Amino acid sequence: MAVEKEISKEVKDNVIDMLITLVVEELSEELKTDPDEMLIKFVTSKTGELLYDEESRLWWNGPSYIADLYKNESEQI
Repeated sequence: MAVEKEISKEVKDNVIDMLITLVVEELSEELKTDPDEMLIKFVTSKTGELLYDEESRLWWNGPSYIADLYKNESEQI
């Protein structure tokens, strides 16, 4: 997509970092988990790995969608 090519790697990385912050905040509140612990769980999950894979375009979605993916993944473990 033309718009994606115009977005620098630095901007994509910043967007992903902001999304992770929002996702972890949402998950820690909902699951009553310490945010630091939730951050480790999230970034080491398949959902977290997928978010860092720019080709997956998961970073195009909002934090609630990504949090739901993580919760679904966690339920299957």
